[in-house]
Amino acid sequence: MPKKIGFIGAGNMTGAIIEGIFNKGVARAQDLTVCDKMPEKLTRFRAMGIGVAETIGGLAYSSQIIFLAVKPQDYETALAEIRDFLDDGKLIVTIAAGISSSFIKQKLGLECKIVRAMPNTPLLLGEGATALCQCPPVSDEEFEEVRHIFEAGGIVTTLPEDKMNAVISVNSTSPAYVYLLAKAVIDGAVGQGIDAETAKDLFCKTLIGSARMISESGRTPDELVKMVASPGGTTLRALEALEEHGFENAVHDAMLRCTQRAQELGR
Repeated sequence: MPKKIGFIGAGNMTGAIIEGIFNKGVARAQDLTVCDKMPEKLTRFRAMGIGVAETIGGLAYSSQIIFLAVKPQDYETALAEIRDFLDDGKLIVTIAAGISSSFIKQKLGLECKIVRAMPNTPLLLGEGATALCQCPPVSDEEFEEVRHIFEAGGIVTTLPEDKMNAVISVNSTSPAYVYLLAKAVIDGAVGQGIDAETAKDLFCKTLIGSARMISESGRTPDELVKMVASPGGTTLRALEALEEHGFENAVHDAMLRCTQRAQELGR
């Protein structure tokens, strides 16, 4: 009998995970349940044939795998509402920044099974990148069940728990860095008389091709930069401007601030 999977929180990440589940046939609609304190968020899931729970406790009672997909500041309330409906057989998957397995166990008063996950929104297109942490006493078989769910939406890697805050800056918030870079390039193109749609199409394909060069060419990023930057050429002049404005330092600072915020949210 397929395991029942419940999602507490009906936001973008829940939608992305469920899209992957459906696209790869990992589970059936009747095996899924969603609950959210804002009923209007549940309409699209109900239309997909997914069960809608009236209470968080009811969802926890009926699910074997429970995704906690609420904001970090709402975790304590959510944990209090599901505490009386858990047992040793339940598996909790947490996708919140900074929330440790020890905090969850402490609040539940139970040595429960927890998998920490840090996914990103490209899961919506099957191009996600998720970091997972297997927290004791989760078995290898149970961990593989969770891995299978996330692999339906992209690639999965495994990290120890002490790296789960730092990895947020690598895969979870980094799409925002890319979108900001895209906006800057498109705006810059418009400023030079190229229409926005043309610039968007050209830059999006450039991003895809560049990503494949990083992952498939066997060359390091430094080597790839040198391939493009001919001595005395246009690319080198552009790179000089980025260096003058502290491009790499800005990225490093952004990543550190991201990790620091995760630690501030962490419990």
